Parts: sequence; structure tokens; C-alpha cells
Amino acid sequence: MSGTRIAVLGCGAIGSLYAAHLARVPGVEVWAVDPWREHVEAIESGGLTVTGQAAFTAPVHARTSTAGLPRCHLGIVATKSLHTREAVVAAKTVLADAAVVSVQNGVGNEELIAGFVPRVMRGTIVTAGAVTAPGTVRYDAPGDSWLGPFEPKPASADEIELLAGLLNAGGLKTHAVADARGPQWTKVVFNAATSPLAALTGLTVGQVCTDPALRAQVGILIDEARAVCAAAGIVLTRDPAEAVEEAIREAFRHRPSMLQDVLARRPTEVDVLNGGIAAEGRRVGVATPAHDAMVALVHGLESSWN
Repeated sequence: MSGTRIAVLGCGAIGSLYAAHLARVPGVEVWAVDPWREHVEAIESGGLTVTGQAAFTAPVHARTSTAGLPRCHLGIVATKSLHTREAVVAAKTVLADAAVVSVQNGVGNEELIAGFVPRVMRGTIVTAGAVTAPGTVRYDAPGDSWLGPFEPKPASADEIELLAGLLNAGGLKTHAVADARGPQWTKVVFNAATSPLAALTGLTVGQVCTDPALRAQVGILIDEARAVCAAAGIVLTRDPAEAVEEAIREAFRHRPSMLQDVLARRPTEVDVLNGGIAAEGRRVGVATPAHDAMVALVHGLESSWN
């Protein structure tokens, strides 16, 4: 583990949490890249501070661009999916011999990353947090991470074990697995069944899941996604219906990122959530009319802002 250099592309809540926890590990050097100048300057001058579920400050190198970054052994892409290509293209020299993992929402990010770097991992996380001030990230909810090979262009088992070991050493529970599609799709199915409905109605996850008519739509979206997974040979790690009940109990007031994007009139990630399920459905011959409808409706809403 000693002497490992890691690039973190995107230093929002998730990128900041991963950068800070990795930088705690002796012998690990972390370079974070984010366009938010005030955040970057605060990290570079005073370290990256974590509050909430943990309390520490870690030394992280931070830049607003990849110019001048040294070559890294590992890379973590934590940008919004809309910025994946731009971020990885800018860092392709830095990551020229790196194993790179996406910890982003949805599916399809790995395919983009694989176009520019030699070896790729699938990553799935359930950790949650928020950047509360430049240089400070609040750690709201602990959760496991899963890392595994991206099958068409895989990182080696040793590289996956290395990154998982570093994250565990830093305090983020992480599992290295042979097939990471199950954890990834388990998260995607839940998010795709609830987030667009929240985004379209302005309701929280709990409100969507307890409204009888909307809950019926949640069920339809889950059933379609299950059929896609079955045809693709993807084994979910938990029943999506259980995740819905858990969200009602534990995250009733949660506004998913797609709703937050709509409220801020930002482009959403519907294309890597519902659109990702629909694309896989087309590949394996499973119709996904409900997910197609969510993509059309959310894009229609986005177009009304122009």
C-alpha cells in the first residue's frame, strides 16, 4: 500500500469523502481535481475536513485542473455522469497506466471511462454526505462500497484488492468482489424506480413510496428492471421492495439528487438511471416502456426551462 498515488476526479460530497479517507492512510498520496476554486484552495491550504459520522482533517493535494498532476496508480471518478467524458479526457495522461473506478450514479459510466484508460473497475457505494463549506464535507450516512472488474476492460484482482484495502484502512468499509454488477444494479434499480417520480412531482422518496398511485408506478419500474436483470444474468444483492420499505422508514424526507437537480434547474442523470436500464433492456430483448416514459418525461421537464 505504501507509495500509492490516487487521483480523485470530482470533489463534491462523495469525492471529498473518498479523498479524505484515503489520505488518512500512511503512504497514500491523494490528488483531487474539481472546478470549484474556493473548495480546492481551502483543501490545498488547510486539508480536507470531515465532520458528522467521523471527525478528522486529512492532507489532500487539490487542483482546479489536471495540469501539473503527477501520474497516478489509481483513479476514482466521482463527477456527475454528465461530466464523465470531460473529466477523464482531461486526466488521461495522469491515468495513462492507472486502474480507474467509477463511484457515480447509474450505469454506462464505465464504458465511457474505458475509452480513455487502460483498466477499469465497477464501483458501487451507499455512503452519503454533503459539502458544507469550502474544505469541509459532512459524513451523513456510512455505507459499504463494492469494487469489481469492468468486464470488457478489467482492472486486475490485485488492483481491486489494493483499492479496497486502502479504503478499509481509511475507514470506509469496502468489498472486493468478482462480479460487481449485482451491487451496482441493486442501487440503480432502486434509484430508477423512485428518483424520477420524485423529480417529476417534487415529493420526497418517502412521499412517493407511500402514495398509492405513485407506489404502483414504483412497482412497475422495479418489475421492468428485474426482468432486464434476469435476462442479463445479473443477480441483485437485495430485493428492491425491501429497499423501498427501508427508505420509507429511514429516509422519508430525503430528496434524491434528481429532484435536487430539477429544483436547481440542472440537467439530471436520468440517462444513466432509467436510460441505462432501457439501454440494457434493448440489448437483451426486454421491453422497458415505463423506464422509457420516465426518460421522456424528465427530459421534457428539462426542456421547459429553456
